[in-house]
Amino acid sequence: MAPVPSLSVFFPAYNDAGTIASLVMTAVQVAGTLTPDFEVIVVNDGSRDDTPRLLDQLARIYPDHVRVVHHEQNRGYGGALRTGFATATKDWVFYTDGDGQYDPSEVTALWTKMTDDVDWVNGWKISRSDPAHRIVIGRLYHHVVKTLFRLRVRDVDCDFRLMRRRIFETVHLEKDSGVICVEMMKKFQDAGFRVAEHPVHHYHRAHGRSQFFNFARVFRTLVDLMKLWWQLVVRRAHLKGAR
Repeated sequence: MAPVPSLSVFFPAYNDAGTIASLVMTAVQVAGTLTPDFEVIVVNDGSRDDTPRLLDQLARIYPDHVRVVHHEQNRGYGGALRTGFATATKDWVFYTDGDGQYDPSEVTALWTKMTDDVDWVNGWKISRSDPAHRIVIGRLYHHVVKTLFRLRVRDVDCDFRLMRRRIFETVHLEKDSGVICVEMMKKFQDAGFRVAEHPVHHYHRAHGRSQFFNFARVFRTLVDLMKLWWQLVVRRAHLKGAR
């Protein structure tokens, strides 16, 4: 019988003091039911609330399983993800956000999709639990991005993913902003990595506020997306470097 693969779970966290402790405790409990060899990593991306203190306490409570990486300055969502992927040491890497809009216990559903024929498992939101304006903007973003980048996944905006760590021996991520998720999926797809998909629940934000939905950030995201489109779709620079 083949050994059970090991698992890294990580959360990018920015001012998530209201949610991150319960997420980490849930992740420790759930990961332990999937494999005896697991770690839970939290990347504190320059938080200005109680997030750093809470994370250090959690690392003391779970010294064998919880690791914390502190960014002294905020590096952006992409910067936090890249740190998480670089820090992970196990066979499979799962990540979701630290704001509590996804339930990390649902990683068990993605784990069931993990076969020899699958390299990464992408979640898709059953129903988005957000204010109406965010739902509208989210749907527009989904259709524009899926068309521009020719993505074949069902949901391009669901930050609930499980992947083989060895993918990152081939794929190198560069973005520091939220468009890293598009960069990730496009590079995974173009490199020929095989995807499975599974529905997950999306919950109302109980604490804090979105760091994305303001005009300045949306504008910067659109500019960043177009630069990424030019790089990955027009120039296809990532494929030239792989040859």
